[in-house]
Amino acid sequence: MNRNEQRPQDQATHGTPQHPLGRPDDDRARLLRLPQIRHWIMVPALLSVLIIALGLTAKTIPGITSGELAVDQDLSRHHDGFLNVLGLAINTILGPAIGVAIVAAVFLFLLLVRRSPVNATAVAAVAAVGWLSSQVFKVIVARQRPNPAALFDPLAPETGSNSFPSGHTCLATALVIAFWFLARNTRWEKPVAILGAVFALGVGLSRLYVGVHYPSDILASFLVPCAAILFFTGLWNRYAAAVLPRIPLLSRFGPVPAAGAVPAK
Repeated sequence: MNRNEQRPQDQATHGTPQHPLGRPDDDRARLLRLPQIRHWIMVPALLSVLIIALGLTAKTIPGITSGELAVDQDLSRHHDGFLNVLGLAINTILGPAIGVAIVAAVFLFLLLVRRSPVNATAVAAVAAVGWLSSQVFKVIVARQRPNPAALFDPLAPETGSNSFPSGHTCLATALVIAFWFLARNTRWEKPVAILGAVFALGVGLSRLYVGVHYPSDILASFLVPCAAILFFTGLWNRYAAAVLPRIPLLSRFGPVPAAGAVPAK
């Protein structure tokens, strides 16, 4: 073959530069498909029923609330200066206003810095769905918060029928799951899983320490985001590949595979 001649495939490769950003296996678009369980509708539905049953049981059966309040009261009697600062910091940082800012900041970092619009959308959506799902259960269960007057040292007195589950803990758990999705199959997977579990548990314990939730509220706060995200992953995997390419703005920042593209598992 003449040295000056090129095979058709070489011409396609070298004559017209191929931008790798459109490939479904591009690392910056790998969250086009999220980890998904087989029964992504039934399992979250059953888990949601169990969570609601837990909340209503804890709310209505005599003795459960008083027994759980005793845990808050015991913690309230043993407050420590450093832990007080830490608990109040978590109370503020993972509150609604800053919580929205955190999710938005993660989205913008992945979009503008990492140039990963698919990953940015997936991570932000997972975090938001896991967090905001707590509001549904709060309305259904409508459990009163621990009475600040019953605590020895109420650090952040709150009242209202929105105790079950903890929004702060749901946000922490949802963020951990979102970051784990992003780190999956990389060298960061185990560190993110371990540190994330410690972080979510620490946030849950801080809500008991501050005295604004019962232990069963915290337990539910780990389960609620899981149920919501398990369901969301099924929806995402079914529709994201078709919907994202139809948002022209996203493709200006990085790889958005063509409609129907299936990323490598």
